[in-house]
Amino acid sequence: MKPIQRLLTISALAMGIALPIATHAQENSNSGQATAPPSASMTYGEVRRIQAEEGKITLKHGEIKNLDMPPMTMVFTARDKKQLTTLKPGDKVQFTVIQEGGKMIVTDIQTAP
Repeated sequence: MKPIQRLLTISALAMGIALPIATHAQENSNSGQATAPPSASMTYGEVRRIQAEEGKITLKHGEIKNLDMPPMTMVFTARDKKQLTTLKPGDKVQFTVIQEGGKMIVTDIQTAP
């Protein structure tokens, strides 16, 4: 039984090393530009409410593809409260959100062009 466990452990480690390298090669093989990982995709939305002191922002947003989330209105936590100081309700924005520790965290937000 011990040789089988050793073989499985070695195989798992080898796969853990090989997968990130294969992913990196795929992302950069088609062009000279680096592609953003799915977690960094921007989502469009509209500011509904800002609670700058608490670092909270309510957004009515489109589909958040990297989280497989349909359009809705919800409250997010901003990673950097300073990003909220220039925004006001009604602003059209684009933002990046990740799920971390059970919370939806806005890592980047800016007014939409």
